[in-house]
Amino acid sequence: MSGGLSAELKSLVHQLHDIGAIKFGKFTLKSGFVSPIYIDLRVTVSYPGVLSLVSDLMWNQLQSSKTFELICGVPYTALPIASFMSLKHNVPMVMRRKEAKGYGTKKLVEGVFKPGMNCLVIEDLVTTGGSVLETVTDLLGDGLVVTDVVVLVDRQQGGRDNLSKHNLKLHSVLTIFQVVDELFETGKLSSEVVKDVKDFIQSHQTTDLPKTEPTPKIPDVSKLSYLERASLTKNPISQKLLNIMSSKKTNLCVAVDLTSRESILKLVSEIGPHICILKTHADIVNDWEPSFAKELQRLSEEHGFLIFEDRKFADIGNSVKYQFEGGVHKIASWANLITVHGVPGPGIISALSSEKCGILLLAEMSSKGTLAKGDYTKSVLEMGWENRNSIVGFIASKKLDFDTSEATLQDTAGVLFLTPGVQFSSSGDSLDQQYNSPEQVIKNGSDVIIVGRGVYQSSEPSLEAQKYKVVAWNAYEERIKK
Repeated sequence: MSGGLSAELKSLVHQLHDIGAIKFGKFTLKSGFVSPIYIDLRVTVSYPGVLSLVSDLMWNQLQSSKTFELICGVPYTALPIASFMSLKHNVPMVMRRKEAKGYGTKKLVEGVFKPGMNCLVIEDLVTTGGSVLETVTDLLGDGLVVTDVVVLVDRQQGGRDNLSKHNLKLHSVLTIFQVVDELFETGKLSSEVVKDVKDFIQSHQTTDLPKTEPTPKIPDVSKLSYLERASLTKNPISQKLLNIMSSKKTNLCVAVDLTSRESILKLVSEIGPHICILKTHADIVNDWEPSFAKELQRLSEEHGFLIFEDRKFADIGNSVKYQFEGGVHKIASWANLITVHGVPGPGIISALSSEKCGILLLAEMSSKGTLAKGDYTKSVLEMGWENRNSIVGFIASKKLDFDTSEATLQDTAGVLFLTPGVQFSSSGDSLDQQYNSPEQVIKNGSDVIIVGRGVYQSSEPSLEAQKYKVVAWNAYEERIKK
């Protein structure tokens, strides 16, 4: 019977029943079993008074226990309860994600904390203890100490014993038997339903749980060397570029936005030893002819760099295929890399995929007021992930991460981020081009800096290219330090 329940606890049982948080009938559980009772505390977010009472009663279960430096709610039903406790009792809260995010910090546990801090875990109810252990495992993985778990309802199906085996003390406000006994005694349940519930609970006990593994984190390839990444990727163009960068000790791409063959070839002859990529704009060369492309290829082989035609393809598949393979410039015959807009959709990647020429998707641009940001950038990243075997990387202001927990080192090792708008003087120009310093760009996870006027407008382009090369390479070496 429900003897021993305080008037406050009896009132809570009836409030939960009245708002539909406790239901009786036939409910298929996550385990596949059909249960005669279902407890859904998510509805309490719509009843602040009930939610406040729940958090108070759970907190009161801990009064004789130790103090806690942090609290963490098991996602997601327990988060509102944890928030109430955090605010009312001034205990800092951390949040554990169900999977690592693929962008930003990529943390599994969000919040401010230090290893060694004691964290109380909060859950709405416990059945086997599996969900609690998933959260505890990730908290322990970040160096926190977890000794106690508090829940509103213990379903009495083995959770308490399972948590005890992991040195976790379970505090519960109510048990499932107390709930059904109270509802029976007040005429809310028939004896048959009470018997069904108790029979189900007693016949569905879990004494052992499978080992809980930490939630996988998105691998951060920016901490690997270019040589290590070259050995991991299966993309032949990415592999070639990473090997060039490693052997020449350069992550510098120079954009030669000049308009005559003579000036371009003179510049490339001077800066070739210092670069891993040469970026061209074939359509601004006034005296273009096929032999010029062959001369660029000769210089690329002599000095060991790839040729990157910044064409920014953006039309439908059939049109871009003609633009790539034909026309005056016949880009496919000499370029190792090309830029592609995501606007037309993934069909443009299929149209331009080539074993000899790699695709760089434009995720962001370096001009002020660009529309290539936010949801557009996110969509381009998703497109890149779906076609990860067909691209070399992205043009972006910094390293961006795939929003998926499925990414592996093999998937991401060959995906490079190239950042334009790099100058030692990080400001802008009269046409709203925004500049960043080479150190900051590499620190932000980009693989290659793209420098234009900072080199080709210099009176000593070779010397200036060497300066950018050294600074960017030193920043990269600092980034990959173990």
